[in-house]
Amino acid sequence: MNPSSLPSLVEQHLTTARGAAGGRSAQTLYGGHGSALHQTLIALAAGRRLDEHENPGEATLHVLHGRVRLASAAGSAEGGAGDLLVIPDARHSLEALEDAAVLLTVAKPR
Repeated sequence: MNPSSLPSLVEQHLTTARGAAGGRSAQTLYGGHGSALHQTLIALAAGRRLDEHENPGEATLHVLHGRVRLASAAGSAEGGAGDLLVIPDARHSLEALEDAAVLLTVAKPR
């Protein structure tokens, strides 16, 4: 068991995202091929977004830093540090309203 310091990883990835042409940085923290559970840290510089994409399976976003907007055809929800957003079972997008980092947790059937 190797613990991960989420605050340290958030700072590292926010620094990378701010300097990246695409304005983002990500790292898989848990899971991989053959795993039902996947957790990924995603950092987005303010004003950057993940364009509309398919739902990855049962999924949530835990906002670790900043503010984000999760949007789908059915509507949108904003979340700030400490908030948990359920990803809709539909195409959706994610926008950083300010520098933000989220923990994406996805459960996929095996």
